[in-house]
Amino acid sequence: DPNLNICPDYASKDFVDTRAQLISEDITEEQAIQLLKNIWQANNNTEKGLWQQQVNDDREEQAHRDHLEEDKEECLKQEHLAEEEEARKDEQKKNKHKCTPIQNMGIPDDPAITPCSYALHKLDKGEYVEMWYFTNDGLDEAVVKKTIDDDAMILSTLANGSTAWVSATSTHNARSVINDENLPFEDFCQACPRFITAL
Repeated sequence: DPNLNICPDYASKDFVDTRAQLISEDITEEQAIQLLKNIWQANNNTEKGLWQQQVNDDREEQAHRDHLEEDKEECLKQEHLAEEEEARKDEQKKNKHKCTPIQNMGIPDDPAITPCSYALHKLDKGEYVEMWYFTNDGLDEAVVKKTIDDDAMILSTLANGSTAWVSATSTHNARSVINDENLPFEDFCQACPRFITAL
């Protein structure tokens, strides 16, 4: 580093010959010493400039290398994240049930509203079901009728006149069913939300 260089003592014995070459009728010894110092200073300043330029070039080159290294590391990091994401997706595809998100819900404390099996069976088939089955009276009757086995089969006469064994739940109908147009407004208000929930 030329910034650390110290100007030699040109007045010392070591530079007698150098001074002698400069001394003449027009130049004294002191002027020769000063001239040598000026020459050394000029050379040192040139070296300082070259040194600083080299330092700046090295710094820029190092910054460029660091930038390339950071880009490479970032690229590797992104590839690693992409591989992990791909592996996670593959794991989710293989184990769908294991990866199903758990909903943040409390423990249900509302009583289960279950209409009679006959009404549920018709809903499953997409057939028309009277709203009465979802009123308080319809639900009370469903509780009373739960003694019927859902798997029970009975002999029934079909629409074309033939007979066949059918599920008891598909034929059981409450005798006190009220048609929708005759259903009181209060019962209708009770049945609508329950009907929508059952769907």
